[in-house]
Amino acid sequence: MVTRAATAAACAAGVTILGAAACGSFQDPNVVVDLRVLAMRADPADQVVDVDLTRTVVPSELLAQLVPTQVCALIADPALDRRLAWSATMCPLTLDDRCDSDRPQIPLGAGLVDDPDTTVPEPSLCVTVMPDASLLTVLIDVVQDDTLRGLGGVDYAVELRVGGELADRELDQYATKTLRVSPRIPTSRAENHNPRIDHLDARLGDAAPVPLPLGRCRENPAPYELAPDTKLRITPVEPDGVREVYVVPTLDGRSASFTESLTYQWIAGAGGYSKGATGGPHDISGNPAPLFSDYKSPAASDLDGPTDVSLWIIQRDERLGLTWYESCIRVAP
Repeated sequence: MVTRAATAAACAAGVTILGAAACGSFQDPNVVVDLRVLAMRADPADQVVDVDLTRTVVPSELLAQLVPTQVCALIADPALDRRLAWSATMCPLTLDDRCDSDRPQIPLGAGLVDDPDTTVPEPSLCVTVMPDASLLTVLIDVVQDDTLRGLGGVDYAVELRVGGELADRELDQYATKTLRVSPRIPTSRAENHNPRIDHLDARLGDAAPVPLPLGRCRENPAPYELAPDTKLRITPVEPDGVREVYVVPTLDGRSASFTESLTYQWIAGAGGYSKGATGGPHDISGNPAPLFSDYKSPAASDLDGPTDVSLWIIQRDERLGLTWYESCIRVAP
């Protein structure tokens, strides 16, 4: 079962793990031992359109302001060496985060992807939402079911289904990514951008921090080496300006400005973390939330020799933005 912590972290970026995806064999939500959709990212993170509230919205004018949105998934499948079968569908976002058979469903793609853990280079699983009549069908359906008629933004979803090429389809995993189109209200409202980091610092004990090399284990010729049963503090270092200031309308017809708070989800193929999620808003005293997490490597008794452990760090903002980073730790007895 996916714990509340895992579900909350995924939902913060509009990504929800559903159905069979909540029934993997992993017990710690921050340790991946079998097929799992770790994250889904949209680029652009959202879209803002200009509307004239004094006249009826013309669909062709709305579509002309939109650009294609690429939606990509980060998937791990460490237990088995196999290809994965997948399909992606666009639909209105529902209360149970699944495409409703009674509402529009637009197929976006389907096929096979090579093993996400062993294939070099790393295979990508992406689909594109085009600003066309299909998207308009979904947006109209959402607006018709919205008491504000889209003034607060129109959310829709891309649902991903994925499973082993030859496996029982009842074991497939489902995940959804929320996408948003918002009117430019107030006029200073701007599009969100996916967040980013400058690098990751790794610090062992009282030693000075060093940059943690990024890249999958399969493509990382010199991963950070760590002894068994040892703690390594990993801290994301953010570049200036990454926390965007954004404006939202208020109920009194005015607007309010906020500065984004960023969160980090920490996932590994083995070992564990002191915290599975870090970051977030300031505390009640105004202190910034800690960003780091302490990774603890597996015990020597759990290893058959030098072992490369995959790490995934997923960075999220408050407005559906997301970026992921992959790294590798070589645990050598």
